[in-house]
Amino acid sequence: MTDLFDSLEPPRVPLAERMRPKTLDEVAGQAHLLGPGKPLRLAFESRRPHSMILWGPPGVGKTTLARLMAQGFDADFIALSAVFSGVKEIREAIGQAQAAKARGRHTILFVDEVHRFNKAQQDAFLPYVEQGLVTFIGATTENPSFEVNSALLSRAAVYVLEALDGEALARLFERAHAVACPALVFEDDARARLIGFADGDARRLMNLIEQVQIAAETAAVAPVTAAFIDQALSRKLRRFDKGGEAFYDQISALHKSVRGSDPDAALYWLCRMLDGGADPLYLGRRLIRMATEDIGLADPRALEIALNACATYERLGSPEGELALAEATLFMACAAKSNAVYKAYKAARAFVAQDDSRPVPLRLRNAPTKLMKSLDYGKAYRYAHDEPEGYAAGEDYLPDGMPRPAWYRPVARGMEAKIAEKLAHLRALDAAARSDANTSDNREGRLSGAGDDRP
Repeated sequence: MTDLFDSLEPPRVPLAERMRPKTLDEVAGQAHLLGPGKPLRLAFESRRPHSMILWGPPGVGKTTLARLMAQGFDADFIALSAVFSGVKEIREAIGQAQAAKARGRHTILFVDEVHRFNKAQQDAFLPYVEQGLVTFIGATTENPSFEVNSALLSRAAVYVLEALDGEALARLFERAHAVACPALVFEDDARARLIGFADGDARRLMNLIEQVQIAAETAAVAPVTAAFIDQALSRKLRRFDKGGEAFYDQISALHKSVRGSDPDAALYWLCRMLDGGADPLYLGRRLIRMATEDIGLADPRALEIALNACATYERLGSPEGELALAEATLFMACAAKSNAVYKAYKAARAFVAQDDSRPVPLRLRNAPTKLMKSLDYGKAYRYAHDEPEGYAAGEDYLPDGMPRPAWYRPVARGMEAKIAEKLAHLRALDAAARSDANTSDNREGRLSGAGDDRP
C-alpha cells in the first residue's frame, strides 16, 4: 500500500496559482490604478502603505495586489477570509501583528470578502488601524458604501478594480498557454471562445484552460476547436449575483434603456439578466413598474402588455414565456414616454404627508340615511352625467379652502397629448362657469343692496 501511494504523482499546483503575478508589471489590466502616476503605482513607489478597500468583481487581482504590497513594502502578510473567520481569528491575527511589531516588522492584514463580516467584526479592526499596528486591506465584490461600516470606510481609501477586457485576457491567455500547455494548438475561434467564457475573470480563464487541456489530452484532440470547447465545458453563467451589485447595475441599465427608447439596448440587458439566472417574473414585475413610471398615460397599453407578459410567462414558463417578456420590453422601449403620472403621484403623496386631515365637503359625502341627509350630506351635489358634455363645469372636488395644486401635467406625447387637450377644454368650461357665477353673485348683491337702502 505504501509503494502504491509513493508511486502517485503529487497534486499539481493550480494554474491560477502558478500564474499569480510576481511583480506589479505582471498584473493584467487595472491601468487606471497601476499605470504611471496612478494611485496604486504611486503608493508602491512611495513605499508608504495605507489602508484601503479593493472593490471589484472576482478574478481581477485583489488578492494579488495585497500580496504584492506586502512584498513591496517588506511587511508581514496575514490573510483572513470573512467566510471562514470570526472574532477568534481576528484576535489571533492581531496577536501576530503585535509580535511582528516587537520584532520591528510591520503587518499588512488582508481581509477577503470583508463585506461578509458583520458590524461588530468590522469594528474590531478600528483601534488597530488607528494605532497603525496594521495596514488594513479589504477586498469586496459588493459596493462598500452599503456593505462596509462608515467608520472603517472613513479610514481606508477605496479603489475600484475593473473586469479584465478582451485585450488583457488575450495577453494572459498567451502567457498561460506557454506555461500550461505549449504543445496544445488552439484555433482562433477556440481561443476567442475561451476568453468570452472567462467573462473578465482571470482566475476563471486559468481554470478553463486547465479543463480544456485535460479534456483535449484525454480525447486526443488536436487542434482545439470552438466546437470542442462547447462540448467539453459545462455552461458558464455570466458574472451575475442575484443579490449583489451586478444585479442592480444591470436592472438599472435595463430600466434606463427602456426609458431612453433604445429597443436594442433594452433587449440586450433583458437577455443578459436572463442568461445570468435572474428570475423572469422579477423582470416582469420591473417591466410593470416601467410601464407606470416612464410611460403612464402616454400609452396605457404598456401596462396591459406588461401584465399580460407576466401572465404568459406564468403559463408557459421558460424558455417560451421569455418571448412575451421580450415583446413587452420592446413595446415599452418604442412607446411614447411620460412620467407625468409618476410625478403627480409623488407630489400628491408628499402634500398629503405634511398636510392636515381636511374634511370631505358636505356636497361630496354619501347620504344613505335620513340623519345624514338632514345634516346636508350630499346637498347641492351635481350629478355629472346630467350636465352638458357630462361635466359639472365649475364644480370643485377638493376639500374646501384647498388651493388647486395642478399635480398632473400631461406631456405633449402619445395619448397624453389628447388628454392635455381635453383637460384644457374642461378648465376653460370651469373658468367660464365660475365667471358666470361671480357675475350672477355680483348682480344679486347689487339688487339686494338697493332694496336695503330703500326707506
